Amino acid sequence: MSEPTLTTYAAGGPAEAVVLMLHGGKPRSRQPVDRRSASWRRSEWMARSIAAKAHAAEAHVWLLRYRERGWNGGRDRIEDARWSLDAVRTAHGDVPVVLLGHSMGARVAVHVADDPSVVGVVGLAPWWAAEDPVSTLSGRALVAAHGRRDRITSFAETTRYVERAKGIATAVELVDMGALGHYMLTGVEAWNTVASTSALQLLRLHQDARDS
Repeated sequence: MSEPTLTTYAAGGPAEAVVLMLHGGKPRSRQPVDRRSASWRRSEWMARSIAAKAHAAEAHVWLLRYRERGWNGGRDRIEDARWSLDAVRTAHGDVPVVLLGHSMGARVAVHVADDPSVVGVVGLAPWWAAEDPVSTLSGRALVAAHGRRDRITSFAETTRYVERAKGIATAVELVDMGALGHYMLTGVEAWNTVASTSALQLLRLHQDARDS
C-alpha cells in the first residue's frame, strides 16, 4: 500500500493557520491515488486558486493525497487524515486548522474534526450520511456548500446533517450553490470563492473567540 502524501502551498514565513484540503474519492476502491486522479486534481486546482487569499491571511494551504481512492468503511482514510494533522503540528506547532473537504473529503473531515488543532470544517458537495458523527464538531464551526443539481451526493442529506449539527457546533451555515453539480467543473469561480471565504471566515471566528 502506498503512503499518504502532502502538497503544501506555503507563503513566505511561518504559518499562523493552515487550511487542510481533503479530496474526494469513491465508496469502495483499493486503487492508489496518484497525480492522475481526477478527485485529487480538482482539489489541487482549487488549492492553487485559493492559496493567495489564504497567504494574505497568514494561512498556508496543505492538500492531503490518500493512500487509496476508496472510503472503504472509513478507517484508512481517517488514519490518513489524522496522519496529516500530526504533520501540520510537526511543521507549525499548535496553529488552528480548518478542514476543507470535497465530497468524500468532507466525510473524512467530520470524522477527524475532534482533533485538537481543528477549529472548523468546510464541506463542498459533501458526502454525509445519517451514521456520520456530529459530536466531533463540538467547539468547532461548520459550513456546508451544496448545489441543487448534484446527482452524486445529496443536497437533502447535507441539509439533514447541518440540522443535526446545530446546537453542537459553535456556528453552522448551509450555502445553497443553486444550479451547480457535484464535480466543481462548472461554476469554478463560485466554488473557489465559497471555499476560500468560508475557510478564512472560520479562522476569523476562532481568532475572535480566542481574543474575547
